[in-house]
Amino acid sequence: MRILMVEDYAPIRSAVAAAIAEQGMAIDAAVDGDEGWWYINNNRYDAIILDVMLPGRSGMELLTKFRATGDRTPVILVTARDTVEERIAGLDAGADDYLVKPFATSELLARIRSLVRRGHGQASSVLSFGNVELDSAARTVQRDCLPVELTPREFSLLEYLLHHPGRVVSREELIEHVYSFSDDVTPNAVEVFVSNLRRKLERGNRSRLVHTKRGFGYVFAEDAP
Repeated sequence: MRILMVEDYAPIRSAVAAAIAEQGMAIDAAVDGDEGWWYINNNRYDAIILDVMLPGRSGMELLTKFRATGDRTPVILVTARDTVEERIAGLDAGADDYLVKPFATSELLARIRSLVRRGHGQASSVLSFGNVELDSAARTVQRDCLPVELTPREFSLLEYLLHHPGRVVSREELIEHVYSFSDDVTPNAVEVFVSNLRRKLERGNRSRLVHTKRGFGYVFAEDAP
């Protein structure tokens, strides 16, 4: 999962970015509206955290222009001003959620997970396929009801594959959704993480679930494509 945060107040930006990174999610952080607009136009995100009051382009201006392109990426607006009128304006402009400062990072993370689930048509925090279950809230993975210990990056890789079972997912797509803009990552590095994930899921002579479709990418399926 890859998140964009546009926030000019450094303490909040740093704290939220650290909390998101600790969860294994990729995070890009912009310091003003102009930089935020550059990130939006040059990357794809699973959710966007957008401060209302920003230097340069305001958060409302970014949101309005972003929605005018037809992009439906979930957006959480954050602001220090808690007025009914401002909340209505933000929601009418296309925001999916609204959070007032100061806020707990744990609540923000829960709201991000909720919006991403909604975008995938998922009712709960549990993703399942065959005998694999991933709980995005508890950050746990099980196969055959037994725990599978994953690193945060491996967890994010599996989560993205579980959102797209049976579909070929390219290395470039994984890089786009699982790594931050500043990460120095290559297709070979992705192959290493996928190999480690595959090995852990197959431990105990279990069947293969992450299949390589040579020249195209990976498929999460019970049978080889």
